[in-house]
Amino acid sequence: MAYNIDLHCHSWYSGDGVSSPESLIASARKKGLHGFALTDHNTSDGCRYMLDKGLVREDGQPVDDFLIIPGVEVTTAEGHLLCLGVILPYLKGTPAAEVCKIVHEMGGLAIPPHPYDMFRAGIRQSVLDVLDIDGLEVFNAATTLKRYNAQAFEYATMKKLPMTAGSDAHHESAIGTAYTILHTDDFSVKGILGQISKGTELNQRYMSPKDALRKTWNNWLRLRRRRVHKPPTERGNS
Repeated sequence: MAYNIDLHCHSWYSGDGVSSPESLIASARKKGLHGFALTDHNTSDGCRYMLDKGLVREDGQPVDDFLIIPGVEVTTAEGHLLCLGVILPYLKGTPAAEVCKIVHEMGGLAIPPHPYDMFRAGIRQSVLDVLDIDGLEVFNAATTLKRYNAQAFEYATMKKLPMTAGSDAHHESAIGTAYTILHTDDFSVKGILGQISKGTELNQRYMSPKDALRKTWNNWLRLRRRRVHKPPTERGNS
């Protein structure tokens, strides 16, 4: 069966995200997605929150026929890196090669997003050439210039890397703008991530001007206080 999965999304647990995990799920369902990866900046708090709320299962199976893939967009020493299928400690500033090793030891995938976007902190080609990655995001719906996606596609084609697409949504309205289509009989975190290396189809649509402006505005407000998730035990003691 074919599953539509947005592999690059942010909630309000990112410093520049504005939507709750629940609103992201509701919007994604309305748009025909079967799931998405929650890849907040440098934190797994959103994933921990969803585990506590029963929106994510520890065994990687879907909840009510909808699949959340835990992830993080780590700001490594060389740029942003999507880490899929894992819940990570704080790794901001860690060398990308070290982050890849940690992710692989935990059974996850390491996929650089928007690598050629000169206005965003992508991992550049000189580092990609020597990095142990599992694929490349070749279509980012929020890219600054369309040619940056084309360059990523050309690089992935040259290196024979698996390709992914994602919305890079920071608001519920933008989720599912772009997504990855995966054909598998195993609708689970393990099954979806395992299919990436076997082949994907890409839904490639750019973010609307309104959503792009909203994302830019949120980036300017990044210094506002980020939400922090406290486990139930900690909340009871506070």
